[in-house]
Amino acid sequence: MAMLSNLDLIRRVPLFSLLTTDQAQSIADNVVKRRFKRGELIVEQGTKSNALFILLNGRARVLTSDTRGREVILAVLQPGDYVGEMSLIDHEPHSATVRAEVQTDMLVLGRLEFARCLPETSSLSYAILRGLVARLRNADRQIESLALLDVYGRVARTLLDMSEEEKGLKIIRGKVSRQDMAKVVGASREMVSRVMKDLEERGVIETLENGSVVIKERFPD
Repeated sequence: MAMLSNLDLIRRVPLFSLLTTDQAQSIADNVVKRRFKRGELIVEQGTKSNALFILLNGRARVLTSDTRGREVILAVLQPGDYVGEMSLIDHEPHSATVRAEVQTDMLVLGRLEFARCLPETSSLSYAILRGLVARLRNADRQIESLALLDVYGRVARTLLDMSEEEKGLKIIRGKVSRQDMAKVVGASREMVSRVMKDLEERGVIETLENGSVVIKERFPD
């Protein structure tokens, strides 16, 4: 079987199916092929790789884990799938780890070449892209919380996510609805109320007269 050129490989990837010949050729000129062994990390949660990875063959798992090393599989990537785009768009670290499940061949496109394919950073479409990435990151965190944290941990994380920094303290402006909190963390209103009461009794949080919540201490592990 004849060896396929980078352009031939690019044309087989659904992500690039709408590119013009010149655009596809430009990408083909800048991608490199890389082979990952079974179990090898493609990207690692909390780091930046500054590249887009496109699966040509093989299989990879998208994982997230907690400080105890417990893992949750968020997705399984197949040929034609890609990873690393969120970090390239919003310049934040990867929200999950991707590990080759079997020997996997990939095309790798660097940050500068990827950026040339994006709309101008001042455009509405680019702002929408960043907004979508933010939503995906929030969804990943929610899945991780539901899978790895107990109700106490999910309430604590949600309070931190809702808070804003002010004079060295984390404050949640406005009343924190126990009912809404219960819907976010996937627990009963009664359970959330018990957790909030326990946090108040331990001096971790303080509810002000106007309903705002001040996080006074670091949440216990």
